[in-house]
Amino acid sequence: MEKINATFARFEPQVHSLFRVITGLLLFQFGVAKLFKFPPVPMFAKVEPFSLFWCAGSIELILGGLLILGLFSRVAAFLLCGEMAIAYFMEHAPRNFIPLLNGGENAIMFCFACLYLACAGGGPYSLDAVLRGKKG
Repeated sequence: MEKINATFARFEPQVHSLFRVITGLLLFQFGVAKLFKFPPVPMFAKVEPFSLFWCAGSIELILGGLLILGLFSRVAAFLLCGEMAIAYFMEHAPRNFIPLLNGGENAIMFCFACLYLACAGGGPYSLDAVLRGKKG
């Protein structure tokens, strides 16, 4: 078991940064879909400028982009964590208590993924690390 743990632990820095990039990309795509209607998603087809969904899309686009780059990762992730919590309680929870029935699984997962990134930072392969002048 120790050998397995050591093998996986070797890849922790790379996977940490990859997790940040993928989380950022997924949030970024929601922002693009809400603001630019690409790809066309029926749920986001009628998002009006300066509506709540438009504001959420702007946050996801900008902060998701920062996560992709690993720039101001902790702050961006913390704000996205809050946005996802608000999204869950405003949009999903009123429909039903159970996430599988209210469609809130993504909001919950993004909330806790971003909470982790807010605590763990951007990882060694990020602009934050470059600006600090070191990896980690």
